[in-house]
This record gives sequence, C-alpha cells and structure tokens, in this order.
Amino acid sequence: MLSIKNLTASINGTPVLKGIDLEIKAGEIHAIMGPNGSGKSTLGKVLVGHPSYEVTGGEVTFDGKNLFDLEPDVRARAGLFMGFQHPIEVPGVSNAAFLRLAYNKKAEAEGRDELDPLEFDDFIREKIKLVSMKEEFLDRSLNEGFSGGEKKRNEILQMAVLEPKLAILDELDSGLDIDALRVLGDAVNRLMRPDRALLVITHFPRILETIRPQFVHVLSGGRILKSDGPELAVELEERGYDWVLEEAAAGGRR
Repeated sequence: MLSIKNLTASINGTPVLKGIDLEIKAGEIHAIMGPNGSGKSTLGKVLVGHPSYEVTGGEVTFDGKNLFDLEPDVRARAGLFMGFQHPIEVPGVSNAAFLRLAYNKKAEAEGRDELDPLEFDDFIREKIKLVSMKEEFLDRSLNEGFSGGEKKRNEILQMAVLEPKLAILDELDSGLDIDALRVLGDAVNRLMRPDRALLVITHFPRILETIRPQFVHVLSGGRILKSDGPELAVELEERGYDWVLEEAAAGGRR
C-alpha cells in the first residue's frame, strides 16, 4: 500500500529526513517511536503534503501511484489520512459542516452518493458513539475551545467518517487520560479492516497496549535505525533509546 524508499526532506533548508525506507502493506499496523526531534512528525506531514516541508530526494508510492504527483487534497480523497498532534481551531466552521463536506468530497471522488444534511445527521450521530463524544460538539466550531483530549476524539471521529485506506496518527496519546486512551484505542481497532493500514507515531508504548502493531520502528536523526516486532516497544520502555543509538553507531563504524 505504501512504499517509501530513501526519502529525504528538509524545512527552511535544514535536512530533517535523511533517508527513510519503509513498507506498509494492507492490514498492517506499524508504530514509529523515537526521541524528541527525530523526525517522526515530519515524516507524517511530508506524506500528507504539508507545504512547509520540501522533499529533496527519494520516492513514495501509495496504492501504486507516485504520492508526490498528488496534491494534498487528492491524497486525502485517495484514502490517506493524518490525525494531527496539535489539531488547529477553525472558528466559524461548525464541526458537523466540516465533517459533511469532507465526507461528501470523498464520496464524490469514489463515485458514491453524497449525503444531504438530514442523512448526514443520522450518519454522524452513529459515528460519535464510537468515540464517546457528546452530540453538542457537532454544533461547535471546529476544535474551537476543545480540550486536548476532545480534539483527539474529534480526530478519530474524522477518521471514522472518512474511513481512510491508510491512517497516520501522530501522538494520539498526547493529552489523553487513561480512560480516553482506552476509548480511542478501541475505536481505532474497530475501524481497522484487512484492506486498511495504520501508522502510529508515539513516544510511549502505552497506546500500543491497545493498538497492537505488528512492526515497531525506531526513528532518530532522520533515519530508521531499528525495526522489530511489538516486543521492541516493551524493550524501549525498559531501556530507553540510547542502546539503539549505540548499536547504530557501532554498525556504522564497522
């Protein structure tokens, strides 16, 4: 589904990604962990087309298409989704209106019927149950005045509405208490299907106790230094990242 080969990218002329290689197949859940400033969030933003980042090398294909030939909105309609670490507030645009427009644009791209306001009202009130969100949040401006946890619920609500082929979740666990983490983790699991894939970006392994990846990757200094199964997350929790960095440095000196 997603193939990344030797991806490099920079921001304001400063290299951030320095050669990323990653393959994600349908049905797989991958987790990327690493120290602060290692390039984890940058990777997600580059994939969805954030304008602040410049791709300087490498190639990425999504469903067999060159991802960088597609504008960000086309990538979204093709089934690429990102739940942001810090969702922005959009005053004056109701949450429900935003979600209906997003749903209908994707439906149009896929040749499906759009939903009118009444049809969408029934549809969205079922979806919000998945994330245990109060219906009053649908009438409020998008993310305006939402707490950190409410914004994260809203990100997963968007994921539930759009049903992407590949979802990138950037630090979903940031700002969540234990109960909210469990609710949203369970919601993400219920949205997974054999024809979908998930990339979870996180600092801490707690979320991976609910959203269980098949593969865990350590990203540091703009490169993936180590990849293994879910047991790697447990080892990182116990030992930190220094041992991975030391292993990589020793390998580079050989």
